[in-house]
Amino acid sequence: MVDPTGVPSDTTHPPDADPRPLLHRAADQVVALLAALAPDDLHRPTPCHGLDVRALGGHVLGALRGAALVATGRPVPARPVLVLGAVPVLAARARADRDRLVAAWSDDAVLVRRLHSPLGTVSGREAAVVHALELVVHAWDLATAVGRAEELDAAPAAALVPAAVEFVPARPRGGRVPYGPVVPVPPDACPYERLAGWLGRDPAWSPWVPATPPPTG
Repeated sequence: MVDPTGVPSDTTHPPDADPRPLLHRAADQVVALLAALAPDDLHRPTPCHGLDVRALGGHVLGALRGAALVATGRPVPARPVLVLGAVPVLAARARADRDRLVAAWSDDAVLVRRLHSPLGTVSGREAAVVHALELVVHAWDLATAVGRAEELDAAPAAALVPAAVEFVPARPRGGRVPYGPVVPVPPDACPYERLAGWLGRDPAWSPWVPATPPPTG
């Protein structure tokens, strides 16, 4: 059965699954996207309202660091938008943050602890899913902004669509639920389109490109 958003309503996130491989895969994907940016990409708009690629890249670095902090039981500070420098520096920082994330989640005991995630106090298993969800939707934001959405790994998005419905209610939105209203998608939408629509993005969004002036002479 499919609801009006195109999200399957008869599936749920398996409660006893180890979500860390999914979290690692999501982290690897955003790190690869950040490392592949060109200097000219940094000023491009993104589907994440109000953020260009430079600002969204800073937010993603904060998300990687926040996921590592949560696993250690430390509070995650409010995330300022980091100011990014040269792309090679950004890539190195992102890889280091990914390594810290993997190390922080390496202890199996973290999965049964109560942790303070962005969506409240949850089990470690649930917290890993929440952080994977954030990284995967921001991967779509970045890839769409730079015209690489077709290169995304579909598996993490497909795995996380049911979790998005479970952890992010359709209402209310805003405040502690930092997403816009659900954007309906057709039943045959791909996993990233379903995920983007549920998390308040327009799956049909595309960056504005100035018109090419007609040739002269």
